[in-house]
Amino acid sequence: MDDELGALPPKSQFSEWYNDLLWRAEVMDVRYPVKGLYVWYPYGFAIRKHVYSRLRELLDRDHQEALFPLLIPEQEFMKEAEHIKGFEDEVYWVTHGGTTPLEVKLALRPTSETAIYPMYALWVRSHADLPLKIYQIVNTFRYETKQTRPLIRLREITSFMESHTVHTTWDEAEAQVESEIALTREFYASLCIPIIISKRPDWDKFPGADYTIAVDTVMPNGRTLQIGTVHHLGTHFSKTFNITYEDDKGVQQHANQTCYGISERCIAALIGVHGDDKGLILPPAVATIQVVIVPILIGKRHDDVLASAQALEAELKSAGFRVKMDTRDMRPGAKYYWWELRGVPLRLELGPRDIDGGKVMAVTRLGEKKPLERSGVVEGVNGVLAGIAEAMKAKAEDHVKASLCTAGSIAACNASLNEGKVAVVPWCGDRACGDAIEEQSNSSILGTEARSPYVSAEGGACVICGKPGKATLVGRTY
Repeated sequence: MDDELGALPPKSQFSEWYNDLLWRAEVMDVRYPVKGLYVWYPYGFAIRKHVYSRLRELLDRDHQEALFPLLIPEQEFMKEAEHIKGFEDEVYWVTHGGTTPLEVKLALRPTSETAIYPMYALWVRSHADLPLKIYQIVNTFRYETKQTRPLIRLREITSFMESHTVHTTWDEAEAQVESEIALTREFYASLCIPIIISKRPDWDKFPGADYTIAVDTVMPNGRTLQIGTVHHLGTHFSKTFNITYEDDKGVQQHANQTCYGISERCIAALIGVHGDDKGLILPPAVATIQVVIVPILIGKRHDDVLASAQALEAELKSAGFRVKMDTRDMRPGAKYYWWELRGVPLRLELGPRDIDGGKVMAVTRLGEKKPLERSGVVEGVNGVLAGIAEAMKAKAEDHVKASLCTAGSIAACNASLNEGKVAVVPWCGDRACGDAIEEQSNSSILGTEARSPYVSAEGGACVICGKPGKATLVGRTY
């Protein structure tokens, strides 16, 4: 079917390539009749399942999963003025139950602090109850007024992981922030996605946070995509929602908190960072199908080949691989196109000659081809998949390295940005200079104190005022 639709746009035309690939590879259907809401195809939802299973696996080491309501009463939502100011233009309100006006308006959660923290105030009594570490994976709603884009800028975020933790002291909450940064590194390493971690400027931090640490990656067109955030909330919300604990001396203290989020932007990054002109390229760890077997069913050996392919499929499945055998009545080339478009990491071809030679032909989604010994096929497949992951990681890292450019002036910053790069410039930290950088470069200050082997920590003279400045990431964002 797909080969009759023509080729994908080249990835160099990233926006067109991305939008086309989502429906051709059956990830998302954008035709739902509400702007900013999209439908997961079964294949795309399976990718989501494997990605979020990995995230759950990491969180479940020391968090517990729960589920809080979607609807938030207006009086709870409006308690935290600074927080609400950050979301006031984005909230959807439920005003009726059927045809009856509600006495209290209900907000569809844009994020869940004001739904979760009234419950924490009931649950937390003593220092023995802490730390409390709970997460949920839910949908959130934000009235996005900018141009919407599937998986990137939505009105319904369908897959928002938010973790909310409670601690006795500010330092313990800070240690939790560091723990969540480490978890994020591990998560994105399994997706072969290189990340840049930095501290957002104060005017761009989460409303109500003491500080925000953000996680970005660089997409193929040079724009940065924020794919995670960790916020140290201090006692800001605990004072508003009266989350207190009795310490070991019997004194009531306000708790310190963190919150942490990753949305389906992680899947947008997965698609954008790794895909090519042929379609998706999925890391083996989260691929819906890790291995597709294509038996070459020709001539008198049809039954022989089919039986051998079925035995191969059974052996690989019993070894724990996610395997699919393709016996559809299609040309082999059409099958190859089909699975390449959908990003399956490894294709195994099996024909009469392979059977006679005790081999199976392995073709990776990266274009490498080599025979594997049939007698040691499990070990062979393990090795090939590990090699695919390493190659994907190396290629993505090379892209990020090539996308970063040190700039000592606004002119050099603009030149870098116009070439599709992310600039690293010295900035003194003053808000007026920050505003000037953003205005004169038509970009955003992403952050300082970058934690990345790709970013130099060297500062210099602020590109606006000339005072001593820290190395600061400046980029054009989604």
